[in-house]
Amino acid sequence: MEIEQVDCFILERTNGNRITNRIEVQSLWSGYGGIQRIGLEGAEFPSIVVKHVQPGRGSHPRGWNTDLSHQRKLKSYQVETNWYDSQKNKAKNSPARIPACFGTKKDEDEVLLVLEDLDASGFAGRRSSVNQPEWKACVRWLAAFHAENLGIIPEGLWENGTYWHLDTRPDELERLDDQVLKEAAPEIDAKLKTTKFQTLVHGDAKLANFCFSSDGAEVAAVDFQYVGGGCGMKDLAYFVGSCFRDVDAERIEVEVLDYYFRQLGAFLGEIESHVSKDELEADWRPLYRVAWADFHRFMKGWSPGHWKLSDYSERVTRKVIESLKEMKS
Repeated sequence: MEIEQVDCFILERTNGNRITNRIEVQSLWSGYGGIQRIGLEGAEFPSIVVKHVQPGRGSHPRGWNTDLSHQRKLKSYQVETNWYDSQKNKAKNSPARIPACFGTKKDEDEVLLVLEDLDASGFAGRRSSVNQPEWKACVRWLAAFHAENLGIIPEGLWENGTYWHLDTRPDELERLDDQVLKEAAPEIDAKLKTTKFQTLVHGDAKLANFCFSSDGAEVAAVDFQYVGGGCGMKDLAYFVGSCFRDVDAERIEVEVLDYYFRQLGAFLGEIESHVSKDELEADWRPLYRVAWADFHRFMKGWSPGHWKLSDYSERVTRKVIESLKEMKS
């Protein structure tokens, strides 16, 4: 898309008269485009955020420049576009707050997303670490998201959400030198896939993808490239792993789970869900560590030596594998 096309589309969808300025927010992973904050004149809001995907074969930070990787990224942006298209009337009314979408445009593999500027809407905070009220805000968002989407069929999304899902990561599995974990990987994956309760998972619910209110008590989430079906524990375990290291992750595990399921029960009550909170918790809570082991499998093949491959992660994974063996014997 030419810049003139892009500008015309932005003004048309926002009812703006003129674009006043552009600020580069960040580039997309592996050089696939960028995100800009664009100032507007004449629109009902002063700025919007535009995510412009322009696929190329940029340099992957860890050398994963395969065709499979390229196709996965292309699909992820199509999924994100489908997600925002499906959420246009829900963004501001949900406790699982996301940016409103003013328009999407596709041209072959190129994608344009015109989104609400969450900074201007009161979610300008970003965190590299969190205190208790802040992590609770994120966990509350996840509980609301999972409750709202319980039983939803992931049409136009990933059938199995998360970017580390086993079916999309054969290269990383092949490189994995932990033979015991490699052999157990399909069983770990199946355990998460076959849980009675399926929802939509954000798929990349790391701390960096949450935007905080000024007091840190509320959050909105961004980056829905890997939204799709799955067990909610995949999001929760991944989120905790993005915030806390080793002993802290172990120390906070029970507190996080208790808080998550209290919030999940409350949201299920608010939407008058027919699903029993107790039955759902009995099904999902044991899968928290299974989800942790699932991500550990990916990380160990993708980036051996990464800081997330902690003693805690290793111990959790070993226990999960042992429990799977016991179930078969």
